[in-house]
Amino acid sequence: MARPLVVKVTCGAEDAERCNQAFTVAAAAAAAGAEVSLWLTGEAAWFAVPGRAEEFALDLATPLDRLVGAVLTSGTITVCSQCAARRGIVEGDLRDGVTIAGAAVFAEQVLAEDVQALVY
Repeated sequence: MARPLVVKVTCGAEDAERCNQAFTVAAAAAAAGAEVSLWLTGEAAWFAVPGRAEEFALDLATPLDRLVGAVLTSGTITVCSQCAARRGIVEGDLRDGVTIAGAAVFAEQVLAEDVQALVY
């Protein structure tokens, strides 16, 4: 059985390849049966808002909105509370299935037994 995976993406469209890689790894791990928790920080926080992932484009990459959907089928997506606040994003702005949480929740997840954490 796959161990839990926490993926933190710290960039948005300004670093499209790194951003897309984080979403791709999270979606692939979810498809492989891993328990996935994807954290959106910095400019990636915008992808929690409906329509924003659909606007993202990267040649030869799976569309970001499909990757978001793949993660949400069996995993979770969380927006950093400070990152959301700095951008004026509140719970009511989020796409279905996405939540906002702070550093204490992130730390709890990455410090859990057998967790693999990746930061992009």
